[in-house]
This record gives sequence, C-alpha cells and structure tokens, in this order.
Amino acid sequence: MRILLLTHSFNSLTQRLFAELREDGHEVSVEFDIADSVAEEAVALFAPDVIVAPFLKRAVPESIWRRHLTLIVHPGIVGDRGPSALDWAILNGEAEWGVTVLQAEAQMDAGPIWATREFPMRAAPKASIYRNEVCEGALAAVREALSQVADWRAGAWAPTALAAWPAARGQWRALIRQTDRRIDWSADTTATVLAKIRAADGFPGVADALFGEPCHLFDAQPGTAPAGTMPGEVLGRREGAIRRATVDGAVWIGHVKRSGSDHPFKLPATLAFADETAALPVLTGDAEAAEIGYRESDDGAVGFLRFDFTNGAMSTVQCERLRDAIETAGARPTRVLVLEGGRDFWSNGIHLNVIEAAESPSDESWANINAMNDVCLALLTLTDKLTVATMRGNAGAGGCFLALAADEVWAREGVVMNPHYKNMGNLFGSEYWSYLLPRRVGEDVGRQIMGDRLPLLARKAVALGLIDECFGATPAAFAAEVARRAEALAADPSLASRIADKQARRSADEAEKPLAEYRAEELRHMQRNFYGFDPSYHVARFHFVIKSPQSWTPRHLARHRDLGWQAPAAKESAVT
Repeated sequence: MRILLLTHSFNSLTQRLFAELREDGHEVSVEFDIADSVAEEAVALFAPDVIVAPFLKRAVPESIWRRHLTLIVHPGIVGDRGPSALDWAILNGEAEWGVTVLQAEAQMDAGPIWATREFPMRAAPKASIYRNEVCEGALAAVREALSQVADWRAGAWAPTALAAWPAARGQWRALIRQTDRRIDWSADTTATVLAKIRAADGFPGVADALFGEPCHLFDAQPGTAPAGTMPGEVLGRREGAIRRATVDGAVWIGHVKRSGSDHPFKLPATLAFADETAALPVLTGDAEAAEIGYRESDDGAVGFLRFDFTNGAMSTVQCERLRDAIETAGARPTRVLVLEGGRDFWSNGIHLNVIEAAESPSDESWANINAMNDVCLALLTLTDKLTVATMRGNAGAGGCFLALAADEVWAREGVVMNPHYKNMGNLFGSEYWSYLLPRRVGEDVGRQIMGDRLPLLARKAVALGLIDECFGATPAAFAAEVARRAEALAADPSLASRIADKQARRSADEAEKPLAEYRAEELRHMQRNFYGFDPSYHVARFHFVIKSPQSWTPRHLARHRDLGWQAPAAKESAVT
C-alpha cells in the first residue's frame, strides 16, 4: 500500500515505522504536520491508501480524515484519551499500559479501534518506555491494522467502536500541568520524586529550583544519602549529575534546564550550575547511577564495559572518561571485551547541547570530535583481545562508527541505526568512518548509506554486512544471549588464531594507509564545517538544541515532493 506518515517530527517511533513498513513492501512517504494546508497538499500529491499518524501534537484536519482513512497511534490503552497518556500512566503507577491504533474522527482519541497492544510497565523514564515498549506495541498494532484495510474497504470487517469495546478501562485525562508534577521535597519519597521526574523526562521536565534559581529537572536515578541529611539538600556531585536528598534517600539529577538563562535547554546539571556546584564534594557509591561501569564474567574471561550517556550524546569530558575506561579494561587479563552502551542508545556521537552552550561552539565541536576519535582509536588499537560492540539501543552518526571500531557488532532486534552525518548541517563526519565503513560494506554501498540519510534497521544492516548479528526480541533476551555468546567466544579454541589474524590485518592496513591519515583527511573536512564560511552546521545544531518547530519536511523523507514526482491516478476512498 501507499502509506503517508503524518507526524510532528521524525522521532524514534516514526523512524521505526518508516523503516519497517518499507521492509514490508509498502511505499512510504513522510510529511511533517506543519499546517493544515501543507498536510492537505501532501495528501493530494501522494494519494495514499492509508495515512498513519504516529506522533502528533494537534488534531488531524477534518478535511483529511473525512476523505481518507487516517489511523492514529495513541500511546495509551483503549479508552485512554488526552495528550499526556504516558505521563499520567507513570505518575499514577500503572502496572500495565498499552498503545492503540484508532481511526481519526471529530472527537480526539475516541474513534473506532483498529488494533491495540498492552505491556507491563517498568520503572523507567517516559522516553525510555516510549522508545521500547510503545514502539514495539505500535509496530505490531499498525501491522495488524494495515492487514484489515482491504477487508474494511470491502465491507467484510469493521473496527470496534470505543463504546462497544469490552471492559475498556481508559478514560479522558486533561493535559498534565506542572502543578500535577510539583515535587514536595519535605514529604515526597524517593519513589515519588523519581516517578514525577520520569513522567516528565524528555519533555517538559519538572519545574523546580536549585541553588535558589528556577529550573526544570530531568534524568533522575535513585541514590543513597547518609543519615541526618535534610530533604531537598544538594549533597554532592559526580560526573555531570548532582545528588539531592529526599525524605528516605536521595536522587541523582543528571540534567537540568535553567529558566531565563543564556542557555535555555537541557544541560548536565553540573554544567548548567557550574559555579554553584564547583565546591560540592565529589561523591562515590550508587554504582548503578554512574554513567560508566565495568564488570567481568565469573571466570574472568569476559569484561563488560557499560556506558550509558543520556540520549546517547557524548561530550568531550565523557569521551575522555570512556577512552580511559577502555584503556583500563583493555589492560585486564580478559580475552573478550564487550562494550554494552546504554539501554536506550548505544551512542549518538558528539554532544550538541554542550557544544551549543560553550563560549566557542566551534572550538568545543573540534575538541569533542577529536575526543570521539580518541575513543574509536582506543578500540581500533586494542589488538590483544577480541572486542564486541553490543547495541542494546539505537545509534546515530558517529555513534554508529564507534560501534564499527569493534571487531564484532551485535544489535538487538528493532534497533535503528542512522549511520550518516549530513542531516546535521551537511557535516562530513569523522570517527574513522572513511576507514571503517568501506572495509565493512565496500565503497559503493558505503556511499549509498551515507547519501541516503535514512534510518537502517539492524537486520537490514546485517544483510548489508554493516554489522554482524541481530538477535533478542527484548532487552533481557538480548543481554542474556550477549553473555552466552561472549563466553563462547572466550572459550573458543580458535580465539588465539582470530586475535593473531586481527593483529596481522591491523598491521597490514596501517602499512597501506595509517589511521592518522584517515583522521587527518576527515578532520580537514570537519574543520570547514566548524570554522568555514558555510554556517549550515551551526544553524542546524542551534535549531536541534532549542527544538525549533519544523518548517518543512526534508526531501529525502517526503518522496511525494521530489522533483518530477507524478502521483498515479487518484484512488480516493471515502471514509464511511
């Protein structure tokens, strides 16, 4: 079928649906929901069989849904209505939640039900649940809904009206307000504070104050506090986070957005309040809340290096810490080193928010890309053991090529990769991609991947030879299988031979063209991006960081707007 994705932005769910539906054989195009007239024009140009709306912030125009089958993906159980579905589910401690595909009608979120999926809730930020459980449920529900379209058009099947749905337990809930999210530090437990911040994570954050200054809080994890601390007291710092006491413990707050500051966007807490936190003690403990962690298998043969950076963004300082961690782990007497990345993101490359906040964004961009390169180099030159990059979550830009610096790359099913740079103001990119990409897929396929600028499913990446394996339907299944496979690698009698082959290939590659030469060539292009006359990168970064509303849909997504596009004879089907 011809499917138009009408969406507020090309977010994680929209990317997953775009890639999966194309793999299913559908013809898919994307239009950002900018204005009624723009959406109407897109529908006229593409003449879709179905419009799927995976992520909207306003109602679909009546001029569209009355004439064209329009399916809304709502991140809530059947009967749940309103714009804050996941926020309320987390805040209210729902044990189970779901995602529903319903037909657009006049009353928002109240149209006939085409498909639904439910899932158990876990203690996690809203954005994490959205990227994992909601995405998986939405994909299954959208596929089920699409499978019914032909029968619906023939009159052989009909969606179920909300009023007729058995035991629908959802209800209308208004837009959640900051008054609903407000933290009472003198009374709220750690669990309550976590729920409030997690329900607002990603957007809009929880309005609060630190050091007497108004701000919004994001990225909270549980912590501990010594006896006798005052609830609300800021106890210390670690990495980019601060630890703040609650009535029964503490929370680590990783990111904040200062109200009315020169940088009104999310930043690591210790950067947003650099002067105020400078004198705080540096704390240890609460290992699970740390950005980087290391452990070994029971027999000491396999090392597991975890690095979990918020949204996969890696600042200069974070890159330096990860480089040091790789070097330390590399010195251990293990045979296999597994790099786990984060649950939601493996890595997305340089930290654009930190760069935007720098006194000189050009200089910080330069420092950050060189630090990323150093992380890749630490992996590429670790030749006395086998390294495995295991992508539990999505990866983008330089983060993809960081993974390719390992000997093997394994990804969880459903992971989406964006192994390209040009969407960020035509960046050239570094991270040794000009060495790593061709040796995996060849020059021609490499150029196609970099030029297409489209999301790539992990299983498609395996088929292209970009990565090695794709398995594990759930994060837990993936983690268990990673451990099993890594231990099998370490016990393989041929491992010593594999490592010897790896060392020989690295030596041969270095003799043919040194890594330093690849790096220098890439950085010459990057220097023009950062310091040259064309400001495209700086403009794109600014709009990305401040979350500017979309003003147009990129042409590589909006296929119906390609020059020379000719829609077939319109086959408009009235929605009855």
